Amino acid sequence: MNTDEWTQTLGAGPLLGIAAAAVAVLLVLIIVLRIHAFLALVTVSAATAFATGIPADSIVDTLTDGFGSTLADVALLVGLGAMLGRLVEVSGGAQALTDSLIRRFGERRAPLALGIASLIFGFPIFFDAGLVVMLPIVFSVARRLGGGVLRYGLPAAGAFSVMHVYVPPHPGPVAASGLLGAEVGLVIALGLLVALPTWFLTSYLFGVWAGRRIVLPVPDLLTGGPQDDDANGNPPRPGTVVALLLLPLVMIFADTGLNTAGSAGWVDENAGWFQLARALGSTPIALLVTVFVALYVLGTRRGRGKDMLEKLVDSALGPVCSIILITGAGGMFGGVLRAGGIGDALSGAMSGIGLPVIVAAYLIATVLRVAQGSATVALTTAAGLVQPLVLDAGFNAVELAALVLALAAGSVTAGHVNDSGFWLVGRFFAMDVPTTLRTWTVMQTTIGLVGFALSAVVFAIA
Repeated sequence: MNTDEWTQTLGAGPLLGIAAAAVAVLLVLIIVLRIHAFLALVTVSAATAFATGIPADSIVDTLTDGFGSTLADVALLVGLGAMLGRLVEVSGGAQALTDSLIRRFGERRAPLALGIASLIFGFPIFFDAGLVVMLPIVFSVARRLGGGVLRYGLPAAGAFSVMHVYVPPHPGPVAASGLLGAEVGLVIALGLLVALPTWFLTSYLFGVWAGRRIVLPVPDLLTGGPQDDDANGNPPRPGTVVALLLLPLVMIFADTGLNTAGSAGWVDENAGWFQLARALGSTPIALLVTVFVALYVLGTRRGRGKDMLEKLVDSALGPVCSIILITGAGGMFGGVLRAGGIGDALSGAMSGIGLPVIVAAYLIATVLRVAQGSATVALTTAAGLVQPLVLDAGFNAVELAALVLALAAGSVTAGHVNDSGFWLVGRFFAMDVPTTLRTWTVMQTTIGLVGFALSAVVFAIA
């Protein structure tokens, strides 16, 4: 039976009560009982489907449709992005580019140089992996120049956080873009427009300020370089690394430009060359091309054997499998909420309150973030909840992208003890919990607030 043929008989009150109970149970499973987020999301999704009265013969289809549609947008991008990041890491490209930036910026601006390097690496590399790649460089610079580890570490860690939450191909903004129907290329462009000033204000300026007031010794951790035992001692030139990281951006931006030209009638959208060029500029194809270019430039051309390269790209996939599955399960939960009529009930409730959609998106994502910790789960679930509000409103492409960024801003706000990143940063920088709250949690909150303010400005002028 198709759920489109089924009519929901429950009122808005009971549906919103089911939604509140589902979120509460989800939080108890993840936070109190320490159930893995993937298992918790699947379990709560199935229970919510039964509670809302979705016909039993349609429940499995509803679950798999929500899961599969989210993975269709996420899995390829996450896997290819992880492979590219691994190749850049192991080749020594991270170290080479950072050294070049410090030479250009000077020792006094070393925090700025490390932050810019982290912003560049943060395009294809996930937060956790990028931070681990940069930590040996951060520690070595802090030892050489003095001033404590936070002065150099917070701008770098904040850069990875900003890129991870605001800019595709990271899973959260990609999944939210798919759910709201936003163009990924436009989200990248506006995401960078929001992320860069947000990082400068909240991570660089605040990080340097906090690092001067809280001077912590450099931890005796990760004293080796960022490369593994198979790393080549002859790293690529910094310009080569920059070119590789810019290649997918150029291809994706070209696709966005062609789409704009076609919509404006400047070119024939039905022409074969136009369709081919747009296909080549799609995000999965752009990343796929970049990975193959990186395999040659960072691998084959520099003497790496086929077996070693195969092992390198394979090693990139294991760590991201959990992220992919959790993201898909978050999409499943959102799909159930929509199919059961909860999204429509929330839409009606929000309409009754009169809260602007972009404010509602930010607040819902913030509540989910504070409650359960994961930015990706908060962003994906919140996108599913506000989808009915968005799809029925007829927003243009820029407004849709701004809504994705507002959701992203909420999903990063106020990271605290239930967030794995909180403990990762705190342990690596040898901070106790109060110090981590005073630095990392405050910085994450400002990243969300500034990002939301900039997103709201984009939405208002679109």
